[in-house]
Amino acid sequence: MQKLCFDFVSSNIFEGLFRVSGEKNKMNVFLKAMAEGPRKIAITGHFGSGKTEVSVSLAMALAQENMKNLALCDLDLENPYFRSRERQSLMEEAGIKVYSDPFKGKNGSELQTIDAAIRAPLEDATCRVILDCGGDATGAMILNQFSPYMQEDAQLISVVNCNRPGTDTPQKAADQINNTMATTGIKVTGLVSNAHLIRYTTAETVIEGMEFTREVSRLTGIPVLCACCMESLVEELSGCDFDIFPIGMYMRDSYLDKQV
Repeated sequence: MQKLCFDFVSSNIFEGLFRVSGEKNKMNVFLKAMAEGPRKIAITGHFGSGKTEVSVSLAMALAQENMKNLALCDLDLENPYFRSRERQSLMEEAGIKVYSDPFKGKNGSELQTIDAAIRAPLEDATCRVILDCGGDATGAMILNQFSPYMQEDAQLISVVNCNRPGTDTPQKAADQINNTMATTGIKVTGLVSNAHLIRYTTAETVIEGMEFTREVSRLTGIPVLCACCMESLVEELSGCDFDIFPIGMYMRDSYLDKQV
């Protein structure tokens, strides 16, 4: 595969977000698009695609860029045990407003409810807001409730993970995306490749995932925005011909460190 050469500085997770070929401190292309494009960013995907990790990592990365009015809304009513609200304290410490359920992520958060206050960042034209939706079309269905807010200044991103059983062929992944659009009535505007095997992920895993996502793009006509990877792989992938977005493993770190 032909590669375009870029160099990355990666002494910490967020320094990997800057290209330093020709111009230092140039913001990562994907992150720049998220910071300057449509301010309402809804993130969907198949169950287990990593959309919540992408959502939290994106929020934290934007906060690192000193974005002052930033919010994340946890709209996941499908999975009560793996949701972005579990990292509410971390995000709030970074200056991110977190909206989820009426219980503010405390006892009772497993109930299938969302806080009416979620409308606040959607209605605030100065607030950049990330909407972390539930898995598949059933999880994204919650966007129907907020349809009026998604008609303008909004984007819908689908996270693609070729290592999940329900999206392990490009056609299955394309069908999942088409089902989401049919259910919500909202067009997916971009794809994010998030092929991984958790901590067994290699650079080859990421490259293969991007090739897979490009085929999904061909089937759907939706552009690929970037590929995600752990910070430890950024330097190895720095010569690839696609944009890299390092994710922070915020959702899985403590879970993976448990002894079994």
